Amino acid sequence: MKRTVSLLLCLCLILSLFTVIPASASAETIYSVPRITITTENGNGTALEKADGYVNAEITIADVNGESMTDSALFKVRGHSTALSFVTKKAFTFKFSKKKDVLGMGAGKKWALLANTFDPTLLRNYIAFDLAQRMGLAYTSEQRFVELWVDGSCRGCYTLMEPVQEGKNRVDIDIESNDGMNDFLLELEASRAESDVTYFRTDGIRFAVSEPEEPNAEQLSYIKSTMDDIMAAVKTGDRDAVSAKIDIPSFTKFYLLNELYKTVDFNFSSVFFYYKDGVLYAGPAWDYDLAAGNSNAAYSATAAACAASDGLSAANCHLYQYLCSYDWFNDEVRKAFRVYYDDFSDIAAEGGMIDRLLEEYRPLFDRNYSDAGWNVSKWWVNVQKKPLSTYDENVGYLRDWLSARVSWLNEYYPPLDEPVAAYVRGDSNDDGTVTVLDVTLIQRRLAELTITTFNEKAADVDDDGLNIADATRIQRYLAGFDNIYHIDEGVFDDDPTKQQLARDPYESPFVPE
Repeated sequence: MKRTVSLLLCLCLILSLFTVIPASASAETIYSVPRITITTENGNGTALEKADGYVNAEITIADVNGESMTDSALFKVRGHSTALSFVTKKAFTFKFSKKKDVLGMGAGKKWALLANTFDPTLLRNYIAFDLAQRMGLAYTSEQRFVELWVDGSCRGCYTLMEPVQEGKNRVDIDIESNDGMNDFLLELEASRAESDVTYFRTDGIRFAVSEPEEPNAEQLSYIKSTMDDIMAAVKTGDRDAVSAKIDIPSFTKFYLLNELYKTVDFNFSSVFFYYKDGVLYAGPAWDYDLAAGNSNAAYSATAAACAASDGLSAANCHLYQYLCSYDWFNDEVRKAFRVYYDDFSDIAAEGGMIDRLLEEYRPLFDRNYSDAGWNVSKWWVNVQKKPLSTYDENVGYLRDWLSARVSWLNEYYPPLDEPVAAYVRGDSNDDGTVTVLDVTLIQRRLAELTITTFNEKAADVDDDGLNIADATRIQRYLAGFDNIYHIDEGVFDDDPTKQQLARDPYESPFVPE
């Protein structure tokens, strides 16, 4: 009898082990992504706010092969909108005392953990950075999907990134020589003010100085005067003058990426430029969760424009309000679009980038909403499009939006073996469509009020000089009256030189082989 009881007890013990061990082993096997475990000194990591600053922590980073590293680090909440008090899934920064190579992304002290809080698909940032790398935008941050644990709590899916900062493995600029009167890194910052950041304006555009972090008065004067010179050259429209001050290939690619994605923040924040060896470059890319249709059309005119998959948006922002008014720059964008058309088309295609990411990371995304407990349909901020009720519905919306966006751009930048329209009759702001805004711009031009992008040839629909009759004729067209002036139709340039320019392959030192 005792022997039988002992056997039964042993059997129960063995069965109990099988009910526990496979769950742990399954988590390691099924979710084959790196895991980052943060243990803060006071155990309050999940309750941290940005105002708390850095706290002491221990961090363990385990890769998919089971290898791990553990070290002490400083840990804090990062970001702007994602750091707001009501946002429970916050982004973080951690910093080592010495540079460390993390998951094969190169050595660095500081690392960013993006929460993708405002993107229910968790895909927008990753896709944008992948595209930026494919397009050869210099210093695009390396990235890895990871699962984050903080003080024993599963925080779900994060993207581990290199932050945008100066460094040999980051943005490789020289801010040390010549007392810092050399290279610099800027972030467009339209209105936000922080006490430890230096700001300045040029041509009404407001920038924050990211590197050097604390410029003295002489350095700031140098940076501002340099940017004043650059803006003066850009406003001339002369290609040679502009090319002497900015790197045309990087500005072309950066524009195309942000025009494809229709980034809500593109005229507001998280837009970087760096000055290196006497030339201003656009980039690196950053912050794409409120993009690709993920904006609330009722929030503002900008959000409404970005929510639509047609039309232009980035063309009206900061330096691009000038660049996109020049035919030669639009020719560069046109050529670049054709070079990267296959990459753009691949995103939403069957078996394309979205499908490949889902195949590899879907278990991680599911755990973000199950184990970590985040709500896929929660509306986090008013500028964001209200999420749909399920993860698959949100992915489907993203896929459809990007597919429609690429189709629209494909018509706007037609294949290079097709005739290229010089402009669309009646489209006075060159955004590809004729609307009441084009009428308003004509009225403002005739009243000699300040406007930015304006194509006088397109606005002069009857070819007898710009006057109020042109505005009236566009209004009649929009109201459904006769269209004897061929408004909203392309006007083609018969100049063979210009036609050839539109067909030449895009030349850039960053085009991937």
